[in-house]
Amino acid sequence: MPDDAAQDRGQIPATGPSTVDGIETALLGGERTLTLRDLVDRAGPGVRPEDVQLFWRTLGLPHADTDARLFTADDAAAVARIAELERSGQVERPTSVTLTRALGHTCERLVLWQVEALVEDVAQRRHLDDTSARLVVLDQLDGLAPMLEAQLVHSWRRHLAAIAGRFAAEFGEARSTGEVDPSALPLARSVGFADMVSFTRRTAGLGSTDLSAFVQRFETAVRDIVAAEGGRVVKTIGDAVLFVADDVVAGARVAVGLARELGGELDVEAVKEQGGLAEGARGVTPVRVGFVQGRVLSRFGDVFGASVNVAARLTDIAQPSTVLTDEPTAALLAGDDRFVLEPQEPRELAGLGTVAPVLVRGA
Repeated sequence: MPDDAAQDRGQIPATGPSTVDGIETALLGGERTLTLRDLVDRAGPGVRPEDVQLFWRTLGLPHADTDARLFTADDAAAVARIAELERSGQVERPTSVTLTRALGHTCERLVLWQVEALVEDVAQRRHLDDTSARLVVLDQLDGLAPMLEAQLVHSWRRHLAAIAGRFAAEFGEARSTGEVDPSALPLARSVGFADMVSFTRRTAGLGSTDLSAFVQRFETAVRDIVAAEGGRVVKTIGDAVLFVADDVVAGARVAVGLARELGGELDVEAVKEQGGLAEGARGVTPVRVGFVQGRVLSRFGDVFGASVNVAARLTDIAQPSTVLTDEPTAALLAGDDRFVLEPQEPRELAGLGTVAPVLVRGA
């Protein structure tokens, strides 16, 4: 572990091959003593070298030479678990590949996000340049890894429990009433987009550090608003966010909340002074919001369906700090005194034809 006092004085720990080897051994749970053929042997009957190579590739890790000693006992155990899952008949090969790919894709982004956050923290607190901050973080990784791992497992369990609860409530009721349409997309959801207005122009005066802080502030504000109103962020797409909610009222609350809380002009100097992380979301930057209620397919951590396309097109034509929906969704909200609905002139939307938007406001 590094000398914290030395680092606070701006002295960077030496990081050479031996240090990197030690960090790697700690993170990987042991020395790289096994070859790909060893992993095949330990995985049990029916496993071929190409199966292990497929596993490695779907994790998003470099393709390994068959006889290179690149693997650890933990790697062998991971391959054996997937092989046993398939042998037991619990899942087919395409499903095991999807499960592994989901882990690889998510963990790659998660690790990058966490490490970059640590680098930024070290650079700011210790007044270091980017390269020096990265070397400090590299020297700290083996000490931080157990805490990050424990938090990852805790978060994963909580989210798995949450989705199990939603499924039990939603589909248990559908089965009991017999209202199941096998031809329809499986999930009834409100889906919407929040798109930053004039992102390029508004952030033109920010350097890399300030831009990073601003983007982090925006994403944090969006996630807080969406979660507080009962929705979930599916993903960020450049300067836009895709969200879902389980019912139309929650979807409307999320949409109206985003338009209301994120409005205002971006004050570049204030962002610089506050590091882009001032408390409160108001004034981050105005957004256009479009949302609709419909049925979607959830795959690969994303959602698909006609309603997703409608929401995206409505977002494109919305005015800053306003929410647009379609007529069927507005009909579901009619009579709810929490919302004001204002029909708009019909518009031609690319790929959708003529749509009559409805403006949604909080009462």
